[in-house]
Amino acid sequence: MSEHRRKPPQQQGGGRAAARRSQSGRRAAPRGASHAPSASFGSEGEERPYGGRAEARRAAKGGRRRAADHGAGHGAGAGGGRRGGGGGSEGGRGRGRGREPEKKRFIDYPRAGKYGWRRFVPSWKQVTGTCLGFFGLLVATAGIGLAMVDIPDPQRTANVQKNVYYWSDDTQMVIAGGGDKNRQIVDIEEIPQSMQNAVVAAENATFWDDNGVDPMGIARAVVNMAMGGSTQSGSTITQQYVKNTYLSQEQTLKRKITELLISVKVGGIQSKETILAGYLNTAYYGRGAYGIEAAARAYYNKSAIDLDTSESAFLAATLNGPNLYDPAGGQGPGASAKENTERATNRWKFALRRMVEIGELDQSERQEILTKGFPEPDKPKPATNKAGQIGYLTDLADNYIIANTNISRNKLDQGGYKIHTTFDKKKMAALTKAVEKVEKENIDEKKRPETDKYVQFGGASVEPKTGKIKAIYGGSDATVHFTNNADYTGVQVGSTFKPFVLSAAMEYGIRDPDLPPEQTPEQRTIVSPKSIYDGDNKLKVKNYDGTIWHNEKDEEWHQRNDGDESKGDIDLRTAMQFSTNTPYIQLAMDVGLDKVRQTAEAAGIKKDNLPGWRSPSFALGTSAPSAIRLAGAYATFAASGKQAEPYSVESIESKDGEVWNHDEVAKVKQGIPADVADNVTDVLRTVVQEGTGTAAKPVDAQWPTAGKTGTTDGNKSAWFAGYTRQLSTAIGMFRVDDQAKNQKFLEMYGTGGQKSIHGASFPAEIWTEYMLSAMKDKSPQQFPEPSDLGTIVGEPTPTPPPSPTETEEEESPDPSPTTEAPPTSPEPDPTSTCRPLDWECRQNENGGNENGGDENGGSGDPGGGEPTTEQPDPGENEGNENGNPGAWFGSSK
Repeated sequence: MSEHRRKPPQQQGGGRAAARRSQSGRRAAPRGASHAPSASFGSEGEERPYGGRAEARRAAKGGRRRAADHGAGHGAGAGGGRRGGGGGSEGGRGRGRGREPEKKRFIDYPRAGKYGWRRFVPSWKQVTGTCLGFFGLLVATAGIGLAMVDIPDPQRTANVQKNVYYWSDDTQMVIAGGGDKNRQIVDIEEIPQSMQNAVVAAENATFWDDNGVDPMGIARAVVNMAMGGSTQSGSTITQQYVKNTYLSQEQTLKRKITELLISVKVGGIQSKETILAGYLNTAYYGRGAYGIEAAARAYYNKSAIDLDTSESAFLAATLNGPNLYDPAGGQGPGASAKENTERATNRWKFALRRMVEIGELDQSERQEILTKGFPEPDKPKPATNKAGQIGYLTDLADNYIIANTNISRNKLDQGGYKIHTTFDKKKMAALTKAVEKVEKENIDEKKRPETDKYVQFGGASVEPKTGKIKAIYGGSDATVHFTNNADYTGVQVGSTFKPFVLSAAMEYGIRDPDLPPEQTPEQRTIVSPKSIYDGDNKLKVKNYDGTIWHNEKDEEWHQRNDGDESKGDIDLRTAMQFSTNTPYIQLAMDVGLDKVRQTAEAAGIKKDNLPGWRSPSFALGTSAPSAIRLAGAYATFAASGKQAEPYSVESIESKDGEVWNHDEVAKVKQGIPADVADNVTDVLRTVVQEGTGTAAKPVDAQWPTAGKTGTTDGNKSAWFAGYTRQLSTAIGMFRVDDQAKNQKFLEMYGTGGQKSIHGASFPAEIWTEYMLSAMKDKSPQQFPEPSDLGTIVGEPTPTPPPSPTETEEEESPDPSPTTEAPPTSPEPDPTSTCRPLDWECRQNENGGNENGGDENGGSGDPGGGEPTTEQPDPGENEGNENGNPGAWFGSSK
């Protein structure tokens, strides 16, 4: 260290430190009497200070040791010498500068003797101790839990009862469910070894060795879900047996912990054979079958002991979720027969492979089974007390309960509930009678097997303002025809969708063609029903800014009208009246297809039922809502825009009293502005009075009526949806072989002896027949007077007659099949030989039906081109998001 930074030497024996040492009774040694290095002293023997701070710290740390050495020397000498005494003095100075030792703590954290972040890093002893302590706490807690939890009485689950269903007037409809549970307990000896092996292989390969729970399985399930994988239960067969036998199906932490504790206890008390037999006898296999014996009867009409290995593997697959693995189909568009068969086949193969992996099946035998193919089960056979429409009604009610209350399928099947429905007994009878009457008078399978076979009808009637489902028609018989035609079927609704386009135009307005697509309400123009649009045939569909719309293949879209008729400039009211396509497809483009979809949802159509909304054809009815949903959406117009969710159950009672009431959850909202809804109703009244819906005029003569017809591309479905102020009803008609493995909608050209089927024909006849009966005890109620809404857009311009060249080109097939994209919602229009409003003339000329052919002229028109949009197969999932079932009551949330 440089000279000028050294401290001057202090006088020996002087200073405050010496005084303090003197007062404390310690002898002060003269300075210089230490064992410091010689470099610390000058040439004359004077003491120099330490060479630096580091040296001073080292000297301080060594003070204690030097003090001990010099103390010993001081005791040995007679008073010690100067240097020895100095040792004692230096030792004293070392202790004064050194750190005092810290007291020992029970938990040394933060750790003593460590500095900075190292103080907070636990030692290996601390980590080990913490883990052992936590493990010990878990063991102690589990021990206490096991001691406190008793195994419940399994007999309580055997006390299943019937459910009683009531009509809306509280008269008894039927006694069903609950006690109908098909369960027959069999011993383990009566369950084939192949079934035991298949379930263990597919569900819980460690069953014979685990202690009732599988920690690794639970951990895998947690990790998989945390990483965004599929939801897994992680439950062992013992846990599932405990849940089925002793506990409820509720998904709570308390129930899960209780399940784990009871499973450990059961696993330690009961034999594995008893547990496996108990699980196979209590599990739900679908088709109302609880237990392996009932499942064997339901799927293969045989006793469980007679099941072969292939059949056993399939039944083991159904335990993964009967609604999604029954090849006959389940509830919702995601559970069609086709999709279920594919899932069941894959799961069946998986079970066989796992049986080989755990050593319970030879590879050669597995290959032989695979070669034979999937073991197709028998068709379902519903209970006879659900014949006719009753089965459809109880299924709707059951599905609604499961989707909207805390009552699980397991609880519902145990029975004991009184279920009060919204179904009106008289209206149900009237709707059934109306369908059967029209069908009997017009449909003849024997006379016209090629056109009249597989004809089906579906319908629903909903009360505006409340959403109560008053009546449905699900099909010919719930014990024969298993698909509920009032619920989701995948049938497109055609031009009955156009009112939502008009509603969107009057609520949101059309966009300014000079501005970007996203525009504020102030930048849009609200459209009046008097607005003028081009109604010509083969119209080029344009974007809102006037540019030609192109599909993903960069092809233009030329929209066509029914019979290839051009209407020229036409207002929106008249276009709705005669269901002219071109004005409404262009109107939707001007408003924005997203706004049209938004309006349909606001009226009550579920998002899952609105696929393909980015295509212009969306405006003409490519969506496939159920009859219930369509009737409910039209009910929103009838109620001046107030939207109420359709529902089928008013209240539920158990032996302890009422357990659920719809009034507690009922929600009615203003889905569409009142002035918009009333204007739509006013336009739809024109359809009934002077347009394609005049078949409903007998109802309108007594009760003000509004409605719309709808027919789809290829004449594969036809609809009539209409309403009075008190009741909204939708009737659909289509052809499909519901027993076919690959179901497809069939054309209806020639059906019922008519050239083609339109919404104005049989569907409108059924609607009218039913409504005359359903409304006879109702007083007429007028719809609100519509306000003068919106701006008249467009001006009529004279259309010059086409030249011969133009006509020839228009009638000849276009060499490019992409230049003409047909619509998906053909509608009847007046013929060229009758006056526009002379309905009797049109009926006489066409044999009681409108001019044949769909809106794109596809009926026998060689130049019409091939349809570019097809109806989805029945039950297929059309754009279902989150796998949520589109069946109305399967998932109404």
